[in-house]
Amino acid sequence: MEHDLIIAAVIVLVGGGGAAALVPPILRSRRKKGAPGPQSGGAQPGAGGPGGSEQAGSGGPGGTTTLERPPGAGTASTAPALDQPGVPALDQPGASPAAGTGASAARLVPVDQPPPSAGRLVRLRGRLARSQSAFGAALLSLLSADRLDDAAWEEIEDTLITADMGVGPARQLVEHLRTEVKVTGARDPAAVKALLRADLIAQINPEMDRSLHTHPHGDRPAVVLVVGVNGTGKTTACGKLARALIGDGRTVLLGAADTFRAAAADQLATWAERVGAEVVRSDVEGADPASVAFDAVNRGIERGVDTVIVDTAGRLHTKTGLMDELGKIKRVISKHATVDEVLLVLDATTGQNGLRQARVFAEVVNVTGIVLTKLDGTAKGGIVIGVQRELGVPVKLIGLGEGPDDLAPFEPEAFVDAILGG
Repeated sequence: MEHDLIIAAVIVLVGGGGAAALVPPILRSRRKKGAPGPQSGGAQPGAGGPGGSEQAGSGGPGGTTTLERPPGAGTASTAPALDQPGVPALDQPGASPAAGTGASAARLVPVDQPPPSAGRLVRLRGRLARSQSAFGAALLSLLSADRLDDAAWEEIEDTLITADMGVGPARQLVEHLRTEVKVTGARDPAAVKALLRADLIAQINPEMDRSLHTHPHGDRPAVVLVVGVNGTGKTTACGKLARALIGDGRTVLLGAADTFRAAAADQLATWAERVGAEVVRSDVEGADPASVAFDAVNRGIERGVDTVIVDTAGRLHTKTGLMDELGKIKRVISKHATVDEVLLVLDATTGQNGLRQARVFAEVVNVTGIVLTKLDGTAKGGIVIGVQRELGVPVKLIGLGEGPDDLAPFEPEAFVDAILGG
């Protein structure tokens, strides 16, 4: 018998897995007992997404919520790793891809190390200047004319209104500027430009608090709720914001509470895996978004992350039921953590329609900041002033392109300088 076992062992060593059939039954059963199978509680490589999945709670009535950990998270990034007992070895920082199956190893995605967010608007100023220079040039041309009569001032006011500034702010700026030009007698282009710059910055109000409140509260993470209508770039803004925070040295968890659009959770997971963030999502399409948001915050508390970013379903501001659901999401989250930011994402190219959307969202949730996307396109810079006047909350972030690092903190002075070409 011993002789037979030795021969079998030699066959296994030489032949590898192909000789498994020759191993005596007792050896096979012991090997099966020692290796976790699909039902033993071990994670299956490749199950539930690129990096496998892990149960993250019952998910409530909406179905089971799974937590996806990006493949190779922490292996190519200096961001702090989010270690947790029970996470499969393949998902642990420094784990070798060879430890998993070929399918899992093939799906490993390199983890980026994003640049810090500071100074992004200065670096992206050229894009903003290209899209807004016509607006600034038209104003400077009118103000530098030899004669500034009533007709000229009306044309200046019309230029500001067509730039989506709004009638009230445009009229106020023109009246103030008209008084200044009359008192100082300014006609030199440089002097006129300085007056216009000062007035535009004053209208934008640099004293507003534009900081993002993303620092944890003791053992509780900061929670950022992102809202808006479909097509504004809301989910993309979530991914870019997570990337910016990780670039600043934070740890981030993303909650995919947009359960109505099938591609939204996948889109968010793609952003996350690039920077080593984690995603809590539902494995049931159309699940209760409040349940997913609740699980995301709970998992953020368990993991000890700095910030949880919750993406919500894009909804028309005219749909009462969907807007009520948005209020429910915030109430459910508030049971376990403070909602530090409610960021409303607006497409800057929609102009006055964007202002109407903003009014309705502000009635349902306490919007704390605006994210203006697509400002590098056909959008007009006056929307910044218009939306701030409408809601009384600051523009905190602006999108200036489709690149991963094209979301920048809003800086009034740099923005005005880009418009005026200064």
